[in-house]
Amino acid sequence: MKKNVLVICQHYWPENFRITDFCQGLIEKGYNVDILCGIPNYPKGEFYKGYSYWKPKQERHNGVRIFRTIEIPRKGNTTLRIFLNYISFPISSTLLIPRFLLSNNKYDHIFIYQLSPVLMGISGIILGKLKNIKTTIYVLDLWPDNLYSVLTVRNKYLRIFLYKISTWFYKNADNIIAISPEMEKVLRERTGKKQENMTTVYQYCEKLYEGKPRNNNLRKIFNKKFKVVFTGNITPAQTPETIIRTAILLKQNGYEKKILFIIVGGGMSIENFISDVKNKNLQEMFHFEGIKPVEEIPKYYDIADALLVTMAQNELLNLTIPAKVTSYIASGKPILASIGGAGARLLEEIGNSLISQPEDHNALYQNIIKIFQMTQQERRAVGEKSYAYYYKYLERNKSIDRILKFIQI
Repeated sequence: MKKNVLVICQHYWPENFRITDFCQGLIEKGYNVDILCGIPNYPKGEFYKGYSYWKPKQERHNGVRIFRTIEIPRKGNTTLRIFLNYISFPISSTLLIPRFLLSNNKYDHIFIYQLSPVLMGISGIILGKLKNIKTTIYVLDLWPDNLYSVLTVRNKYLRIFLYKISTWFYKNADNIIAISPEMEKVLRERTGKKQENMTTVYQYCEKLYEGKPRNNNLRKIFNKKFKVVFTGNITPAQTPETIIRTAILLKQNGYEKKILFIIVGGGMSIENFISDVKNKNLQEMFHFEGIKPVEEIPKYYDIADALLVTMAQNELLNLTIPAKVTSYIASGKPILASIGGAGARLLEEIGNSLISQPEDHNALYQNIIKIFQMTQQERRAVGEKSYAYYYKYLERNKSIDRILKFIQI
């Protein structure tokens, strides 16, 4: 008999988050999957076409039954709008608990895919306790630490409150999965959970990143320069200022017409990023492609001479590994990494990257020059070191199997 899993996450298809692929993976492995999520509006903060506060409340996509509840869009990405977005889904999803209590749905497990905010899964914790269903939290954004990388919170009492409510949330799950051993250690110290109730499973990437698509159109458009490709969210946590400062150094040293940063993605800092490029007269060194469907991202990896990941200097951010890192590893391209902590440790272990400390634009500049001066064969040799590690530890189906084995369903 098929097992039934209720997944809870504020974000889901058609938004571009890996929770969609995870649910699809559960379907492929023979599970029945329901998801409780919000109304798609990320990252622009505008409801996607066909969606509103009132419809649709329920739909199906690739075998997954989707329950949607009210979520205030984060339009403008102001502090107020982000706050309203962060509290609206936890409140509205909790109001749906009576519906789940009275329904005929019998779940074998509740799986909370925890991005930001931490309380996006509170309905799962409450429902699990009321119906005696085991709950697991997959912690991708450690709270409240992740919040402070995006918003400035100076009030001492608010910070204490956020820490306590986040810790309460983690303590009240039956199981916790972290995305790095460093994060697992911190969560164990905060919650006091036993070893058997905690584990680490690195974020995996979709199978499509394993392919090697060749896109001749993009190759023709960007065929004259050395291409450094950055994909994904642009927020303060990704410290776009580091990329700007690095580009200034490159320009000062005569690389303006030789090196191009291709930025694929968006987020709350993208407009400021674009403005800074213009204000610093760096337009010749940047090309902004905007937000692209996940299916199109691998073609940008194809044209890349190197892939770029940057993170802010933050002790607590060092516990995380940016989601794009796994995708980069799967591509077999060399990586320029301006990150610390767990991400730097992982890439150093693989040996496919040139690593510098977070926000150190001088060191990032030096690494770009190093990889620029390599031959194509030397760059390929650096990037291809990732394959063996990827297929052993990070491959999608193996990662999902590790999660299922841990939660024992």
